[in-house]
Amino acid sequence: MAEQIEHIVTWAEVHRDTKILVKQLLSFGPWRGIVGISRGGLVPATILARELDIRYVDTLCISSYDDKSQGRIEIIKQPEDACADRGKGWLLVDDLVDTGGTMRAAKELLPESHVATVYAKPDGMPFVHSYVHEVAQDTWIFFPWDTDLTYTTPIARG
Repeated sequence: MAEQIEHIVTWAEVHRDTKILVKQLLSFGPWRGIVGISRGGLVPATILARELDIRYVDTLCISSYDDKSQGRIEIIKQPEDACADRGKGWLLVDDLVDTGGTMRAAKELLPESHVATVYAKPDGMPFVHSYVHEVAQDTWIFFPWDTDLTYTTPIARG
């Protein structure tokens, strides 16, 4: 089995890349609102809401990941207005689509929504309409809200 690659993303990269996503999404609107998938999708959803000048932002709260692996998918909270419309005219946002499991559950609730992510892995790409970066399936992305700056020992002393 291949070793997993780790990729650290900074706040500046998330902000820049989400603004690139905005430019892709401008031609698809107008949007009734944005549904951010918690938790990872909340930061891109906020940036998208500002840059697309959308005030209606809701959440789809799904639990599926711990710090390193995907587990059982549990829907904790649904966006009622978006669900009533089957997602038509709604932008469904997450930071990353990995295996597609979380997005598959989201699309069952909001089948007519437009799905946008900042990062997309090959297994999850069939569930996404717009994304900025394709990453290898064996890459684990560390987002800035999941990491902390700490001192590290110089490699020579390691």
